[in-house]
Amino acid sequence: MAWILFGTFIVLILMRVPISIAIGTAVVLTFLTSDFSSALQIIPQQMLEGVNKASLTAVPFFIMAGNLMNATGVTERIFAFANALVGHLKAGLAQVNVLSSMIFAGISGAAVADCAGLGAIEIKAMREAGYKPSFAAAITVASSVIGPLIPPSIGLVIYAFLAQQSIERMFLAGLIPGLLVGASLMFYVRIVAGFRDFPTQPRATVKHVTHTARHGFAALMAPAIILGSIMFGFVTATEAGVLACIYCIILGVWYKELTWKGFFGALSDTAMMTAVIMIIISFSIAMGWLLAIDQTPQKLAKWTFALTESRNVFLALLLVFIVLVGCVVEGVPAKLILVPTLLPLIDAYGIDRVHFGIIIQLGLLIGIATPPMGIGLYIVAEVGRVAFEKVTLAVLPMLLPLFAVLILLTYVPAVSTFLPDLVLGKQ
Repeated sequence: MAWILFGTFIVLILMRVPISIAIGTAVVLTFLTSDFSSALQIIPQQMLEGVNKASLTAVPFFIMAGNLMNATGVTERIFAFANALVGHLKAGLAQVNVLSSMIFAGISGAAVADCAGLGAIEIKAMREAGYKPSFAAAITVASSVIGPLIPPSIGLVIYAFLAQQSIERMFLAGLIPGLLVGASLMFYVRIVAGFRDFPTQPRATVKHVTHTARHGFAALMAPAIILGSIMFGFVTATEAGVLACIYCIILGVWYKELTWKGFFGALSDTAMMTAVIMIIISFSIAMGWLLAIDQTPQKLAKWTFALTESRNVFLALLLVFIVLVGCVVEGVPAKLILVPTLLPLIDAYGIDRVHFGIIIQLGLLIGIATPPMGIGLYIVAEVGRVAFEKVTLAVLPMLLPLFAVLILLTYVPAVSTFLPDLVLGKQ
């Protein structure tokens, strides 16, 4: 049964069939060829039961917050402040690119929003300053990996739902890894700047830094309000999503940049993205039911233990597998397929589920910047009007710092578990 399920799914993915249709087709075909062919009503039952979870209500609100950020001019203010802080450094605008992504990550939590929203501003500014368009697009997609790690994060909400973990714990677990990814990329840019003649710009005056901070103070406070309200227990993750949306609307009115057209555009984009995600989740739940009936997780655990009993060797194999999957399947659907299957193995090897959540989150995120299916590469190539092949070549060396952080997170669990254990106590 599992061979038919995964075989059909992989073939459809390679044919460039949309993920939601590929999963649904694979599930229906597997049902038709199984002993349950006369009970197709199980599929809609599993689908409806799968999405009828309170924890998933956080997803549309964080998507909406990211869309509102792009509609209210907040991204421009974040970029201006980051430029005033680090724009004078070697390869200054590349450093600004990374720092802007770290700030924006505390609001949207979506790599796609980063690529499409900040990306348009960053690539345009870097191109006008004299950077190669391919380098500008590449650092933009590499830094977008930070978004779904630093809370709030749509991907971590979905993982928490699948692994039966606290959303607040997963958010806290992603904060330090997200900052590490940002620091590693800034370090990489600094080293590269020593060998290449990047454009430079004068150091901003204290007055200018103060002006950009004051001009964008309300926007810069958004991450602190969202994260602080969660960390100190004032709101749940879902309520924080609502708070983020309300705050973004207030900002739009305050800055006088939120129009009715922009507001309804954000609503429309949110509805479309939420619908696609929920369809994928619902079909994935049905897929998980099939795999459970076939005892695929148990068979996989037995096969893996026969291969190796070493936890470190297993983690190395797991990393390679996750990254390869991330290269061809986007993060959310990949997580929906992999997490229920791998959790029995994770538990068997004594790996903390929160730790595993950060591993799979970053491992799959690297896939958005990895050919051939990296969705982030296509977005920045379109936004920056750069040939896809050029962006692909330019981004390859930037994957090195990302892989370095991934390996660190994998073999030093405390990097991801320290903060949630400190704030919420050990599980």
